Amino acid sequence: MTAARSHDGPGPLRRAGRATGRALRTPFTGTARGIRKATHAHGAGESGLGKLIELHAVNGAGDVMITVALASTVFFSVPTDEARGRVALYLAITMAPFTLLAPVIGPLLDRLPHGRRAAMAGAMLARALLAITMSGAVATGGLELYPAALGVLVSSKAYGVVRSAVVPRLLPPKFSLVKANSRVTLAGLLATGVAAPIGAGLQTIGSAWPLYGACAIFIVGTFLAFTMPPKVDSAKGERRARLIDPQDHPHLPHRPEPVPRPADRKPQRTKKGNGEKPPKERPPGLRSVGGPVLHGLQANAAHRALSGFLIFFLAFLLREHPMAGQSAAVSLAIVGVSAGVGNACGTAVGAWLRARGPEVIVATVLTLALGTAVLAAVFFSTAAVAALGAVAGFTQALSKLSLDAMIQRDVPEEVRTSAFARSETLLQMAWVVGGGIGIALPLNAVLGMSVAAGILALGAAASVRGLLGAARRGTPHPRVA
Repeated sequence: MTAARSHDGPGPLRRAGRATGRALRTPFTGTARGIRKATHAHGAGESGLGKLIELHAVNGAGDVMITVALASTVFFSVPTDEARGRVALYLAITMAPFTLLAPVIGPLLDRLPHGRRAAMAGAMLARALLAITMSGAVATGGLELYPAALGVLVSSKAYGVVRSAVVPRLLPPKFSLVKANSRVTLAGLLATGVAAPIGAGLQTIGSAWPLYGACAIFIVGTFLAFTMPPKVDSAKGERRARLIDPQDHPHLPHRPEPVPRPADRKPQRTKKGNGEKPPKERPPGLRSVGGPVLHGLQANAAHRALSGFLIFFLAFLLREHPMAGQSAAVSLAIVGVSAGVGNACGTAVGAWLRARGPEVIVATVLTLALGTAVLAAVFFSTAAVAALGAVAGFTQALSKLSLDAMIQRDVPEEVRTSAFARSETLLQMAWVVGGGIGIALPLNAVLGMSVAAGILALGAAASVRGLLGAARRGTPHPRVA
């Protein structure tokens, strides 16, 4: 009897249990396999870029969880006047110190090229611990919340700087940098779109629950950072780039760095005699690679300043004066979704364009954003605000990808990684300035849209002519490795 029963196989209840288990696992395992297939396609798995794409998705999901918790505490839970005071306090305690710290982040991380995986893991772990710290203060909105928020902000930006520096090391064969950045950015946007409603759902359970979720996500990210390939930590052939070189001539943006003539070199005594000291080789500054990169930075700074301005200004404007027939929350959601969709579309278009004529692209999208802001100021309406949010997201994404292409093309490989770190720091500072303007401005719709147009007009005045001139002249790429 026992032998016969053993040949019959498992009983019907066991078979049903296994079938049920497989059915429950299939959606998750199938989704995981699909995500891994997408992130590792076209050689991204072999080069290690797929790991960075997944890590950036985790980063975006964790950041949006913290954003949901802070927005609910600082912004939505109190009347408008008190909320404005709280956000002003948030800016004073977090953004003002960050403005001082931001210029230090890039150079500091640039001195640690052999620890990039550890730096990304540290940024993840720091945010996990800070999320737990904030969970105790998020319900009361006490002052202890703000130093922790500053730590989260600095850690997030430090991760962004390192991530920008890592991408060139992980390019698959025949992969352009703009395409790689498009994939990484799109993964972060998709993860943000998935995590935002989950964070909102956790918020209904309790104000601390989105922070618990963020902590879990960032712990996963800490381990993922160490799965990156070892070449991420390699600094072979790299030198540091400086944004400003005292010997550069601003009125001659395309002039290479001057080489000291023998007559200009002063003989110096050495310890062993009166021989002449060989001059120190100075690392090339970003000015030395020509005007397009600098003009691209100026245009992108205008986009980032606009982004920071719109986030804070429209948040208060639409809360006080919602769109026609909509609540404040729905009005903000419309603008936020519009900006997110525009950003995703800009990222997709950037990959499709393959960075052809990046100077023309940057000048075109800046002009497009400026025209939309002017129309929003003249014909302010619900549609105009939604359109401005979408266009701002689209143009910022496409302009940043084009800047990446110019840095890849014009900056020598030996300093390219450093250049990405420095440029990212400058763009984050521009966002802080724009956010400060948005919180300080009176809640007047026409005035706000006029200021938005003014920000873009300054960027256009500083950059468009130089970008179009560089496009007409063409680029001989003398420094491309």
